[in-house]
Amino acid sequence: MSAVVNKEAFLAKIAEALKRGRKRRFKQSVELIVVLRGVDLSKPENRINLLVELPHPPKPNKIAAFAHGAFEVNARNAGVDAVITRDQVEGLSGNKRAIRKLAKQYDFFIAPPDLMPLLGRVVGPIFGPRGKMPEVVPPNVEVKAVVERLKRAVRVRLRNEPVIKVRIGSEAQDPKEILDNALAVLEEVNRRFPLRQYLDDIYIKKTMGPPVKIRAAEALVK
Repeated sequence: MSAVVNKEAFLAKIAEALKRGRKRRFKQSVELIVVLRGVDLSKPENRINLLVELPHPPKPNKIAAFAHGAFEVNARNAGVDAVITRDQVEGLSGNKRAIRKLAKQYDFFIAPPDLMPLLGRVVGPIFGPRGKMPEVVPPNVEVKAVVERLKRAVRVRLRNEPVIKVRIGSEAQDPKEILDNALAVLEEVNRRFPLRQYLDDIYIKKTMGPPVKIRAAEALVK
């Protein structure tokens, strides 16, 4: 990515975004918005749903496990924030309000393969469109490693519009850390859609702050 993105220009725009807007009583997130051009989203292969690990996550994500048996034990030992049992999942059936609340409460979910048919029926219609379907953890994969990865991850999605919106940091962080996080996201996007061809504009903004625009000509090394 260092050969593609103009780091100095990008860092200056991050610093500008951090300064703009009124001071709030809470630490605002810093968001990256990537606008692409020439991407045909009617083709399923052009829609992406990726997890990207940030080198400097602003705070650990909240992880919940749909679990039973040995997987439940492993999930608890891995330090998940909550365990939702099979009985609890069945109790959610038809309760859209509770399922929506659950989707908002945690950043990511994990589950063993044998629970996925049940989860698809009960939470799938609400979790699916929100990008919250559980990460499936096969029996031969260490649960703790998956949880640690998800605690540092952000989801990068491209669905109905050629726009990617991702939280890449907090205003409390050093701008260079935010830059590293942005580069990690842009690297994954660049693998699918080479930025020299597909990038239109980039915006950096705080949660409640005005966006700072970075034109493709500024963002990319000439």
